[in-house]
Amino acid sequence: MANIHERLQNLPYSNQSYATRPSKMTMFWRRCFIYQIFKFWELNIKIMILVASGHS
Repeated sequence: MANIHERLQNLPYSNQSYATRPSKMTMFWRRCFIYQIFKFWELNIKIMILVASGHS
């Protein structure tokens, strides 16, 4: 009979099938307000350029 660890590896919703934890640096950039404002405006400018080029 297979032990518990071999059976858990094959279960689709076991703890091993979930994503890894983000690093400390990743969590810092996700929470950094100034960085988020910059990325927000960067995305808005890209969308405005895309929309403006479609209306030409």
